[in-house]
Amino acid sequence: MLGLTGKDLGLFIIVALLTILAPFILNPFPEGSALAQFNGGYPDLMQRFVIFGIFAIGFNILFGLTGYLSFGHAAFLGVGSYAAIWMMKLLTLNVIPAIIMSIVFAGIFALVVGYISLRRSGIYFSILTLAFAQMSYALAYSVLTPITGGETGLQLKATDTPLLSNLGPTEIGRANFFGVDMRASYEMAIGDWLFTFNAGYYIAAVFMLLSFYLAIRLFRSPFGMMLRAVKSNQQRMNYTGLNSRPYTLAAFVISGMYAGLAGGLMVAMDTQVGPERMFWTASGEVVLMTILGGAGTLIGPVLGAGMIKYMENIVSKINDGILHQWFAFMPDGIEDFLVFVIHPFIGKGWHLTLGLLFMLVVIFLPGGLVEGGQRIASVFRRKETKTSTVEKSAAEQQQHSE
Repeated sequence: MLGLTGKDLGLFIIVALLTILAPFILNPFPEGSALAQFNGGYPDLMQRFVIFGIFAIGFNILFGLTGYLSFGHAAFLGVGSYAAIWMMKLLTLNVIPAIIMSIVFAGIFALVVGYISLRRSGIYFSILTLAFAQMSYALAYSVLTPITGGETGLQLKATDTPLLSNLGPTEIGRANFFGVDMRASYEMAIGDWLFTFNAGYYIAAVFMLLSFYLAIRLFRSPFGMMLRAVKSNQQRMNYTGLNSRPYTLAAFVISGMYAGLAGGLMVAMDTQVGPERMFWTASGEVVLMTILGGAGTLIGPVLGAGMIKYMENIVSKINDGILHQWFAFMPDGIEDFLVFVIHPFIGKGWHLTLGLLFMLVVIFLPGGLVEGGQRIASVFRRKETKTSTVEKSAAEQQQHSE
């Protein structure tokens, strides 16, 4: 079905169900409770989950399949964002043309960067991509200020008059999907729980599911097999007479187009663009997402993106006041001690928590969160196998006794 094997189709259906039901899954605690702090089912965070999931899926096509580690993928995210915002400023506030332009411009830029960077491999390739990303950031920050807005960036203003949009003289346009406001939301209250269904999230989720489906098809295709051959032993592949450069360049461009799509969707959700999206830390973040979830796996990058964005938005909001509320039932000395111990790992120190988590995953789960899930599943399978073996032996003994 859909050109997928049974196993891949099952995985795709699971991802689709999790995406559709995200407002329920991410809001497990009732509003007003002490644990409501950990709810992540609000539009801004859910949008980040799927958008950065797309970004990580695209990066995984390059890094997970070919082994080429790029430290400059944020450049394509930024180029896609700038292309999208200019399309909305000049042509239409409909997000579809903006997203298409973000993919096209990011792909063209990735073709140029990849053609030069792929002349080298290993650490030299990584440094080249990092150099291109930092040059792009510097250009966006200062040199190309008339196009990029410099330090302040770009956003929709009352002076913008898109060609295909009917706006009033002082009206500031809003991104829409054929008339549907991207910020439109519907709230549903069930008891003490409040669930929010956001139009922008579901539009971005559709793009994420399409991106995930295309990634599955690419992973299972002959092209994907060639990319795995590059990762396994590129030199031996070249000795057989196969030129690996067209394959790696194609993977680089596809990966850049995924990043451009993510950049376009970011503009569709929040019509502001700044050069910080192209900074090297943004490139490092997608590397962490992919490795944390499981490089070379299908669902791993999505899990890694969700984990990092959840920690960035939830753990960073926890402060000493919230900790004192949680431990208020304890004696004052123990309460103050626990707050003192946990304080460095929350709020602005959430990066420390992320760093420790990343270290534990790299040391004990080289395959990322996906490997952790596989290990847990294997434990249950062994228990089921052991139980069935015991039952079978008992049945055989009963038959012999009879």
